[in-house]
Amino acid sequence: MDYFCDQVQQKDVGRRMQVGQELLEYLGDPARSPDVEQDQQSLDKVIDELTAWVNSSNFKVALLGLDVLGAFVDRLSGRFKSYIGTVLLALIDRMGDAKDQVREQAQNLILKLMEKAAPPMYIWERLAVGFKHKNYRSREGVCLCLIATLNIYGAQPLILSKLVPHLCTAFGDSNSQVRDAAILAIVEVYRHVGEKVRIDLTKRGIPPGR
Repeated sequence: MDYFCDQVQQKDVGRRMQVGQELLEYLGDPARSPDVEQDQQSLDKVIDELTAWVNSSNFKVALLGLDVLGAFVDRLSGRFKSYIGTVLLALIDRMGDAKDQVREQAQNLILKLMEKAAPPMYIWERLAVGFKHKNYRSREGVCLCLIATLNIYGAQPLILSKLVPHLCTAFGDSNSQVRDAAILAIVEVYRHVGEKVRIDLTKRGIPPGR
C-alpha cells in the first residue's frame, strides 16, 4: 500500500493507467494484499487520490478511477462507509459528464455503494444535494439514479417523503431533460407506493391536472 500511496499521486496519464491496472490486480488477490485492511493511513490517501482521478478531465483516467474505487468497495464492503461522503460528491459531478460511459459508471458505483457499503437511504441522504447541482446532467442523473434504486430495492428501504419534495422542485427545472427525468422518477415512486404519492403532490401545490 505504501507503493500505491506514492504512485497514485503521479500526474502522468500513461503512468496512472499502468498504476490503475496494477491496483486492480492487487485488490483482486487478497493473498497478495493483506495490508489493504491494515494500513489505514495509506488507504485514506489512496482513496483521496483516486477520488481526484474520478474528477480528472481525461475520461480514461476518470473511468479507471471509478473502476478502482469499485474494486475497493468490493474488497472493503462496510469498511468503505467512512469514504462515502467524499466519493459521492465526485460521483454526482461525474453523473454530469459529457460522456455516456462515465455517467453510467458513476451511477453503477453509487448503486454498488448501496449494495455493499451502506443502506440505500444512508446513500440518498448524502446524494440528495445532487438535485440542486449546477450541471443539469447531474440533476437529471440523480433523478435517473432514484429510478434505478427503486427498481432494485423498491420503496421499503427509502424514506420517500424526504426525496419527493426534490422531485417536485425539479418539475419546474429550467432544463427539459431534468423535468422529464423528475416526472419519470415520480411515476416510479407512484408505481411503488400508489395513491399516497398523488395525495402528497396535491398537498405540495402540484395542480390536479398535472
